[in-house]
Amino acid sequence: MALLDKLPALALNAVLPPRCLACGEMVARSGALCGPCWSEVEFLAPPLCACCGLPFEYDTGPEALCGECTRSHPAYERARAVMRYNDASKRLILGFKHGDRTEGAPAYGAWLARAGATLIAEADLIAPVPLHRWRLLGRRYNQAALLAHALGRATDLPVVSDLLLRRRFTRSQGRLSPVARKRNVAGAFAVKTARAAGLAGRRVLLIDDVLTTGATVSACARALRRGGAAAVEVLVLARVQRS
Repeated sequence: MALLDKLPALALNAVLPPRCLACGEMVARSGALCGPCWSEVEFLAPPLCACCGLPFEYDTGPEALCGECTRSHPAYERARAVMRYNDASKRLILGFKHGDRTEGAPAYGAWLARAGATLIAEADLIAPVPLHRWRLLGRRYNQAALLAHALGRATDLPVVSDLLLRRRFTRSQGRLSPVARKRNVAGAFAVKTARAAGLAGRRVLLIDDVLTTGATVSACARALRRGGAAAVEVLVLARVQRS
């Protein structure tokens, strides 16, 4: 029976051989990286900032905070990331986000489950950062929602994909300064009215693809806390290294 279950995938691989998610070279199985690309991805592990997950060069203890989190605690409780945002992870994320390389979602869900194990253990539900309906129409899918559902399948945590609404269209954050990013998304998110009753007292694990300054996930966290969430934690595929 196990062989019969595998036949559709084997047949598909015979017609369309699986390719590396980053460079497109042929690989042994779908949703994998080739050896060279795997070696270029910098997966994050302790020591990390206990709050935002920023990687440290030296281990200063499990409760150590980075300078920014010491000065001002983010709107979320903790954040963790699978990998550092570098040239290798950028290829992965841009292909997933803009290049229809959605076949990587199951692998990314498994990576998120490993990187976020401590957060997942305390979470009640998973929710993605939402796209505005006009951007969703153009892109056709929300990459954060795909990650959230992949993580849900890997962990059996419930996923509420429409918990948050993006109630106004915002500029792309890509070329904005940290201050402009924060201003751009201020008040842009709200809890969907129909979901508010089920949010009270729950711990939410918020999913996105990249953490840069944290402006977007912080705006989402504030909306969730206003909506009654007991705590909000953040799990992303990659994070930008602050200088």
